Amino acid sequence: MIRTKKTLLKDIVCWWSGGITSAVACSLAIDLFGKDRCRVVMIDTHNEHEDTHRFKIDCEKWYGIPIESISRIGKDYQCIQDVWRRFNSLNVATGAICSSELKREVRIKFQKENKYKHQVFGFDIDEPKRAKSMTLNYPNSNGIYPLLLHGMSKTMCIDYIQNVGIEIPVAYKLNFKNNNCLQTGCVQGGIGYWQKMRKEFPKKFEAMASIEHELTDVVKKPVTMNKDQSKVAKKSGVFQVFLLPHPDYPNHKSLADMKDVPVKPLFDCNGFGCAINDLEAPNKTALEINFDT
Repeated sequence: MIRTKKTLLKDIVCWWSGGITSAVACSLAIDLFGKDRCRVVMIDTHNEHEDTHRFKIDCEKWYGIPIESISRIGKDYQCIQDVWRRFNSLNVATGAICSSELKREVRIKFQKENKYKHQVFGFDIDEPKRAKSMTLNYPNSNGIYPLLLHGMSKTMCIDYIQNVGIEIPVAYKLNFKNNNCLQTGCVQGGIGYWQKMRKEFPKKFEAMASIEHELTDVVKKPVTMNKDQSKVAKKSGVFQVFLLPHPDYPNHKSLADMKDVPVKPLFDCNGFGCAINDLEAPNKTALEINFDT
């Protein structure tokens, strides 16, 4: 009697972030491995635009399997602002503190508690070095990258989603380049991103400006998301850029002092945090981000 090796059910973990690229990557993985082998999992920060939850339901219907949600919200934290206040920080050199606490730590715990053969990530054709960095730095994740296999860009993913009859998330309609944390705005967004947030979501912009001021008052030094890359700023050492002017730091620029720039792409939050790719030079968005020292 010939014995066949039984396939471990649900041994392919597909990470769904709410963005276009991860959504298509999950679909391609399901086509490749089958519904019986795939678990689609969202690490929920409870900080996404409400339309992301509509998109999640549409994707579940498309996939034919549910999207699981895992989170630290309601356990270690009640909201994303709790993270910023616990650490008195918005960004650190390895990425946004909220991404580390609400995404990376959750994924690590999940990885320890669950058996899997591979994990699926939505790196597109423009992110091969990021995929290589992940493979080298996190070998235990056994990452696979369906979009690289199919040579798909983010634009191609948007077309793919629309061709299957699913409405793309609001963030893309507004010409944001990613669909991350639109309840507050992404702390890693950069100058152009926050200029657009000021225009599209003025109340959210003002709320984040208040967070910057609050944390600045606590630590007694500027805590900002953005920085000035001009030669004058570098020479003076006054490079932090507040969203709105802080009365105690009149020599520091605010966003209104900065030249208008287009929204630039940033990394999707995907369970490894939004740390800068360590295999290539920082992109323009990364250079605009202020890391706490």
